[in-house]
Amino acid sequence: MNDSLRQAAEFLMSHDNYDILTHAYPDGDTLGSGYALCRVLRGLGKKARVIKTNLPKDFVFLAEGLEEQSFETQTVVSVDVADEKLLGSNKEKYLGRIDLCIDHHEISRVEAPVKCVDACASSNCEILFELFSEMGIRLDVDTAAALYTGISTDTGCFKYSNTTSKTLRIAAELLDLGVDSPAINKVMFDTKSKKKIMLEREAYGSLVYCAGGRCAIIAVTLETKRRLDVNDDELEGLASIPRQIEGVEIGITIREKEPDVFKISVRANERLVNAAQFCARFGGGGHAAASGCMIKGSLEEVTAKLRAAAEELL
Repeated sequence: MNDSLRQAAEFLMSHDNYDILTHAYPDGDTLGSGYALCRVLRGLGKKARVIKTNLPKDFVFLAEGLEEQSFETQTVVSVDVADEKLLGSNKEKYLGRIDLCIDHHEISRVEAPVKCVDACASSNCEILFELFSEMGIRLDVDTAAALYTGISTDTGCFKYSNTTSKTLRIAAELLDLGVDSPAINKVMFDTKSKKKIMLEREAYGSLVYCAGGRCAIIAVTLETKRRLDVNDDELEGLASIPRQIEGVEIGITIREKEPDVFKISVRANERLVNAAQFCARFGGGGHAAASGCMIKGSLEEVTAKLRAAAEELL
């Protein structure tokens, strides 16, 4: 990892005019990575901007103080992107153009001349913390807050099994830099809109079990979203619901993104089931404990495929 950190550090110091790519349906780690890297690069006198599909309202604070920059792209960096097809609406423009890939997924399919990948890292932001240290960067509080957001969200506020002693030491260093962790934690973990509460009630109503109760599946359709007048921002965190049920080893959340196209989020007890391998059956991937994929078909067809795969594994 030291060699790849050194190579990535040298690359970032010697290039300019950066487009920083985040993945579709962005979470705290890809956005925290994107904005932390953007702030560091601008602090070095370089031009940089974060390319995203959307910026959920809970993460708007990450971009505060960063004015839009206009320039001709020279360098493309992806952060927390396991596969180029996860770039969403940005895929066509950037396919085959990524120069540096920074990632922490067990299965990383992005093709790039320079890759800085550590599947043992709790989060992509953990890698960036080490990368910035390699570059000799003195972090300001806004950059530290972005890194903390990515680390805390990808570790479930430090309760998931990917939390290591190194993760906690890094978090402590970020707090020493002035990060307001109670404020970030309240927004990320302890605040829900009234619409989200309604959505969660619907999700619980859709709950079905299979594999003798060891797999739980919930679903949110476009019709449900229209009826409750909710957007994708409100769906953040739903994937944790089925896995929280006692005795469940695989928790699956089905979200309809467009007619007959479903985004699947899988949370698993990685001691028994590898979620990344489960999702790889459907062309997806991610981590042993948390992964995702896309499946086309009717809700009934998609659910049947997932149930069959879960029952085979369990």
